[in-house]
Amino acid sequence: MHSGGLEDGAYSDQRRRLSTCEPEAADRTRATGISIRQNRLGDLFSLTKPRITLMVLISAGAGFLLGSGGDVDGWGLVVASMGIGLVAGGTSALNQVLERDIDARMQRTRGRALPTGRVSPGAAALFSIALSALGLVFLAAFVNALTAMLALIALLSYVLVYTPLKQVSSLSTLIGAVPGALPIMGGWTAVTGSLDPGAWALFGILFFWQLPHFLALAWMYRDDYRRGGLKMLGVTDPDGRQTRHQSVLYAVALLPTCLLPVLLGLTGGVYAFAALLLTGAYVASALRFAVRADSPTARGLFRVSLFYLPVLLLFLTLDGNGSRTGAIDPAAGPAVTVGSLRAGE
Repeated sequence: MHSGGLEDGAYSDQRRRLSTCEPEAADRTRATGISIRQNRLGDLFSLTKPRITLMVLISAGAGFLLGSGGDVDGWGLVVASMGIGLVAGGTSALNQVLERDIDARMQRTRGRALPTGRVSPGAAALFSIALSALGLVFLAAFVNALTAMLALIALLSYVLVYTPLKQVSSLSTLIGAVPGALPIMGGWTAVTGSLDPGAWALFGILFFWQLPHFLALAWMYRDDYRRGGLKMLGVTDPDGRQTRHQSVLYAVALLPTCLLPVLLGLTGGVYAFAALLLTGAYVASALRFAVRADSPTARGLFRVSLFYLPVLLLFLTLDGNGSRTGAIDPAAGPAVTVGSLRAGE
């Protein structure tokens, strides 16, 4: 009797311990499931290249604010940014789908979600296409057809032209600067509905800014690009002569280009002064790179480029006198407008 009571008591204690452990095990299982889902979402989010998408949104926002002429539609800015951001993120994700094998060979990119297998190519492709399509539909429905068309051109030129061209020719950097310069144009057209001289001036600034930026990057990672089989200028130009000369050339080209908003009456003297100082520093950094062409000077040029653009855009918007009518000069030729697109003119 006494022994049986002990056994019953031990059995009861064991049941209590098990009943206590079951909720703990269930909690751990739920926590693990939540963690896995969060990691998957994080991996999908990383496909959008958040830092690049943020730069796209900053440039698009600057175009929107400058085109607003002081009368900013806050909700319109949010809507346009959402659409442009979705297309930009989808474009970056689709680029990673197409370059997953190249990324796996490069030290700088082998830890990304696709090369490591954390996201399957099929899931990434579905995610990128859905994101891009949603952004395009959003822009067409809630912004205007012209802005949606610019976003589509940026998507197609980046994915179908720039991405494969990187394996063929160093001209890919020049071609890739086109989709890179379209977001600020899209911000402008989102509020003005037209492609006029102001839009092209902003496009020119972004276009020329990108070239020293990416040439410096290509020089810094030329060995990695070579492993990936990419024909960037840093790879095809072993002594760096063309890379150095082109960096200076495009930085100098920014000097007159950055002043176009002033000549068009979009900005004033404060921006002009800041633009000359900033661009002068950019040219000086490109010249230092041209003289030495080593990793420290290339990194210095790259860092100056990262500082240059947001600060320039800040002065551009703060000192902006943008006008929806004054920016369109009839003498400069007809502007492309939403109305003309719809009419097929």
